[in-house]
Amino acid sequence: MRYLITGAAGMLGLDLQDALAGRDVTALGRADLDVTDLDAVRSAVTGHDVVINAAAYTKVDDAESDEEAAYAVNATGAANLAMAAAEQGARLVQVSTDYVFDGSAASPYAEGEPHDPISAYGRTKAAGERLALEANPDGTYIVRTAWLYGAGGPNFAKTMLAIAAGRDTWSVVDDQVGQPTWTGDLARQIVLLLDSDAPAGIYHGTNSGSASWFDFAQAVLEESGLDPQRITPTDSSQFVRPAPRPGYSVLGHDGWARVGISPMRDWREALHGAVESGALSSS
Repeated sequence: MRYLITGAAGMLGLDLQDALAGRDVTALGRADLDVTDLDAVRSAVTGHDVVINAAAYTKVDDAESDEEAAYAVNATGAANLAMAAAEQGARLVQVSTDYVFDGSAASPYAEGEPHDPISAYGRTKAAGERLALEANPDGTYIVRTAWLYGAGGPNFAKTMLAIAAGRDTWSVVDDQVGQPTWTGDLARQIVLLLDSDAPAGIYHGTNSGSASWFDFAQAVLEESGLDPQRITPTDSSQFVRPAPRPGYSVLGHDGWARVGISPMRDWREALHGAVESGALSSS
């Protein structure tokens, strides 16, 4: 079994390489493969049995003024990889996002919930899902995730620790709720999904439970041996940004039960594991 990881230099891509250690893996970063170039994608996919697409345009606010650039990577790139995978008889894991929903729900979003994005980034990721499924319907796995943090890149958890090093107190919003998700856990869950030979379809790759950004921030400090009371709650009106954020980004995990796989562990347990592993260390 030969695996191709695109976006391999990113936070999830690096953890995917760790999760697939010892297997036949080709790891291509942005500098190695332009996923918007179909000919280059076809060449890269040739000879592989599995493609895991962790390449993405993730500058959520920039996408509001440059949706074309975001679409090229998030939608056209996904379509190119799905077409090439279909031609090879390969499976594709397309990593997607909670931003395909509007965030107005009061209970976890089911895997089959219709798309209703409220931002340019969300629209491009929703288009990527649709195009990938159309191009390779029997071999595409959509794995939606959210609120990622890990060792291999900048993220909210690391930002909180950086702020803690230079400020006594600060505020974090408590009116946005989601599922903090460790990329180490997500990478292992994707490998588990592929090893299980589960059917193609949509799966929600988030740690279980839910938290506000304020809850998450306090937990990051507490797990790191710092005083969580240094952070105070505020609301989103104090942090106006170009792209609207979903207020509720909790994803349901029924898809795992249907194929006999346990969902990912609780977010707080995962955070403890991430800290213990050194994934949030500043060194």
